[in-house]
Amino acid sequence: MRKAFKYRLYPTRQQDRAMSAMLETHRRLYNDALAARKQAWEQEQRSVSYGEPSGQLKSARKTNRFLAATNFSSCQATLRRLDRAFQAFFRRVKAGETPGHPRFKSRNRFATVEFPSVGDGCRFDGRCVSFQHIGRVKIKLHRPIEGQIKTISYQREADGWYVVCSCDLGDVNPTPADGPAVGIDLGLKAFLVTSEGERVAPPHSYRQAQAALRRAQRKVARRQKGSTRRAQAVHALHKPHQRIGNRRRDFHHKTARALVTRYGTIIHEDLNIRGIARSWLAKSTLDVAWGSFLHILSYKAEEAGVTVMAVPPHQTTQACSRCGALPKVLKTLADRVHSCSYCGYVADRDLNAAQNMLRLGSSLQDKTCADGQCVS
Repeated sequence: MRKAFKYRLYPTRQQDRAMSAMLETHRRLYNDALAARKQAWEQEQRSVSYGEPSGQLKSARKTNRFLAATNFSSCQATLRRLDRAFQAFFRRVKAGETPGHPRFKSRNRFATVEFPSVGDGCRFDGRCVSFQHIGRVKIKLHRPIEGQIKTISYQREADGWYVVCSCDLGDVNPTPADGPAVGIDLGLKAFLVTSEGERVAPPHSYRQAQAALRRAQRKVARRQKGSTRRAQAVHALHKPHQRIGNRRRDFHHKTARALVTRYGTIIHEDLNIRGIARSWLAKSTLDVAWGSFLHILSYKAEEAGVTVMAVPPHQTTQACSRCGALPKVLKTLADRVHSCSYCGYVADRDLNAAQNMLRLGSSLQDKTCADGQCVS
């Protein structure tokens, strides 16, 4: 099992300049390799794989002093990054999708340098992290590292530099949690409602920062392109976006942790998030970021031995959770109360949907066990 640990770096001014220069070198290496692939296909109808630019890297380092001042393995990691982008592109094309072609990276879209092997250009001694051609950089170790460090990357964000350590925790076989099962309904008015009636309010991270974003974006629009003041305004614009992301991730982590601590099985609906994000609910949908939350919930549950199930969302909002009957007139988004005309059950519509998910998930589990595939 892999787990990443992120820490704040405190480089000196000289180290900051060296890290920026190395990051720029890797960005240019990525763009040059992309341009070579693009040219080979347009002129020769020839597809270029990772091996060709990697084989040319050694000779390029002899003539390019900037490449010579970088770690060889980290340059290979950047070329592998481009190769993974092309592999994902072709895989989606074969699947019938319409993906965008890998793009050239501007300075604002390339922020990470990866060292694929500890001891080859990077070291970590518990107090500082060392990079080749940069030196020992102070680190804020706010929590201990678990497992064995496999890769180390440093990245630039709006408020400074960070290091990300990807660690191998080995084969993790947690004891299955013995807590009760719960159904959760993800929504916009309430971020989630459990089948037990608990409601979690949405954080509204983006909407609360809209005024600050509007002012920062206005400053960027008023600056002359290519000027130093515009670059400063762009940097100032990145900071509120970073705060929005930090607040949203903090909310997701805390909410997911609370769920996996209390329950042994968590059942949610298999939402078509991409489809909802294309509707008139796009801003609110992207603000709550259900996909990010479900991703965090899944790996926290795996680590804690909790089962997470996704059930089909068909009729979970319309059907009565007590008798299973459908209403004569389907509910709209404006109808916030479920009232069954057959059994008389009255409840909040989100609570009714969460109870439907719990019932559906439990029946699917029972069917799986009946088929002999139940794992204890």
